Amino acid sequence: MKKKKLIRVTTADISLNSLLRGQLNYLNQYYEVVGVAKDTGVLDEVAAREGIRVVDAPLERPISIGKDIKALLFLWRLFRREKPWCVHANTPKGSLLAMVAAWAARVPNRIYLVTGLRYQATTGMLRTILKTMERVTCCCANHVIPEGEGVKRALREDRITGKQLQVVHHGNINGKDTSYLSREATSELLRAENEETRLMEDTTPFDGRRYMREKLGYTDNDFVFILIARMVRDKGINELAEVMSRLVGHSADLSRQPKLLIVGEKEVQSGGHITPEAQRFLNDSAAVFYAGLQKDVRPYLIAADALVFPSYREGFPNVPMEAGAMELPCIVTNINGSNEIIIDGENGVIIPAPVDCDGHLIQFASDDPQGDGFSSPMAKALYHSMCDFIKKTDNTNRMAANSRRLIQERYEQRDVWEALRQMYAEL
Repeated sequence: MKKKKLIRVTTADISLNSLLRGQLNYLNQYYEVVGVAKDTGVLDEVAAREGIRVVDAPLERPISIGKDIKALLFLWRLFRREKPWCVHANTPKGSLLAMVAAWAARVPNRIYLVTGLRYQATTGMLRTILKTMERVTCCCANHVIPEGEGVKRALREDRITGKQLQVVHHGNINGKDTSYLSREATSELLRAENEETRLMEDTTPFDGRRYMREKLGYTDNDFVFILIARMVRDKGINELAEVMSRLVGHSADLSRQPKLLIVGEKEVQSGGHITPEAQRFLNDSAAVFYAGLQKDVRPYLIAADALVFPSYREGFPNVPMEAGAMELPCIVTNINGSNEIIIDGENGVIIPAPVDCDGHLIQFASDDPQGDGFSSPMAKALYHSMCDFIKKTDNTNRMAANSRRLIQERYEQRDVWEALRQMYAEL
């Protein structure tokens, strides 16, 4: 029996490569899967790994009327030629053009997976334009899938669409492979590394966490918070630097010494809006270590005691899921995705985010010092949460023990894939 043709569209191939890794190969067992994206250098790699056919499309992320019309015509001709049973798109620009083209080509099933709402981080005319783009995309789709309950709520509250909204499984686009994201698998990786470096001589039994902490210079007396993020204000960098500076200043009152392990580029990104005070502390403090960009974050997660993720806005973030799978309790802000992954008091703590219901900033770090010396309620909550993680060992260990189980129960990768396949089967 001939398989139905399923076309998956993202703006660039890096999204096919990272966001849908493994999923395309799984779905290709049941459908003829075709990947469509702009080739930035990894499209052939996606084709080989996933075992699917791919098409290089002239899609661009920035708004460009001339290029966007060209891309729209390209997709329309492609869909007319391929005659797919379903076009399923995610990422904003690729989804807009794919849904309009699929509607014009009379593709019977048009799925828009909403992974984030770009307009939430904007104001003025740009916000109006981006909201209009979302409305058009949803209008041309006949199935709209929010990545999580927070995105679903925003689509309703902002009146983006009146269509039925269906979150697949418990949310998230691809789930997590917890056999890969495990302390056991990471220890095996580090065991092989140790056989070359001989950093640890006493290796029976081998302890990957101890190996990595020794490699990074941490002792048992250090409590290591890990941050995996870009150096921009919206990741909560200013507040985190403020809080870490205060923790270091009061370290004599703490049972363990606070340390911050940053996985990501050290350089502040253009337009990052990091304060000079924050930059100075993060660059100069002995309590802060930059690991740089890493393809594999597992060795750094295994070395840490907790994740701190004070982001202002996300769609459905991967980092707290990865940390949870690696048995780390998390401190997150009360934003889309994060407040679904973390159950307050069970596998982490949820603190306020400095944004209003429309996603607008209420205040910047250090703009409006409170009477207690903190720059914002978020900074104060972050400080007390980090203190509690260090001081209340039993509670921190309890949340850590819950973390992996909760990720496995709700976001195991195979379960997400199977739920998606079931959704296709019901179309």
